[in-house]
Amino acid sequence: MRRGIAIGLVVTAAVGLSGCSLLRGGTGDLPAPSRSASATPSASPSASATAGPDAEAERLRESASPRPPTAEPSQAALPAPTISTIPDGTVLSEGDVASPKGSIHFHYRVVASGESYTIDYSGFTSTLPVPVGVMLVDTAPSVGDGITYKGVGNATLGGPTTTPTGTASPLTNSSYDPSWLGAIVTYSDATSDPSLPVEIANGKVLAVDPVRWSVPARTTNVHPVDAGARPGATGSVSATTTAGAPRSYTIAPDDQIGDVAARFGISVEAVIWLNHDMRVYGQQQYLYEGTSLNLDPIRR
Repeated sequence: MRRGIAIGLVVTAAVGLSGCSLLRGGTGDLPAPSRSASATPSASPSASATAGPDAEAERLRESASPRPPTAEPSQAALPAPTISTIPDGTVLSEGDVASPKGSIHFHYRVVASGESYTIDYSGFTSTLPVPVGVMLVDTAPSVGDGITYKGVGNATLGGPTTTPTGTASPLTNSSYDPSWLGAIVTYSDATSDPSLPVEIANGKVLAVDPVRWSVPARTTNVHPVDAGARPGATGSVSATTTAGAPRSYTIAPDDQIGDVAARFGISVEAVIWLNHDMRVYGQQQYLYEGTSLNLDPIRR
């Protein structure tokens, strides 16, 4: 989920932790999106701009009333954004799983490793005649439900065995606090075999257990505070943290990145650091109406 955000329309630049220096480039003489055009949260600024070699040309043509070039935003005198890492080997969650009828048993353990997490599955045994899979999800299904997707940390534990086995799986979205994943789900990973009993058919949920997290607090030097709407930053805070700090911001027409950064008391570099999938087009600094900016360093 995350955010499809673009700024102006000149020459595409990939932006990551390198910060505001990537905002430079381009002459700003090509048209930006129409003032009346709004965007949905996707990687494309317009539904008409489809993927493919003509996508960029289509974006350039979509503007009926071009915006003028804008000056490159000035940086606030703030240090580069940082966030502390969780020490390697820190156990964030651990527990035992047993299916309701006792057919399946295993142990799981989530361990930090730099900026990533690993889920170790061990002690797996099963008396079921099908392969068994496991995953972490935010919203728990019920035993007997059929899954429609495979969640985070998905792994196949194996087929019937009385000899304990194990495997490990990376936790995706590893730059986030993983405690939003509230349940561990065990399911049938069988092939689509019509001869199997329906309760162990492919995708059937075999067990659901809550995940209890113990995630150490992380520190950051990025602390957004909403100083209120201003020209170039008239959007709304769409979510807040438990402490009341702004978590996400919905972009309004004519919002510009420098003004939005100033509204929240952070640098343009920090806005980009908080939004890894942001795309920057030369020196055009308009943001796309209706898309969302992340403002929470813990969930970046």
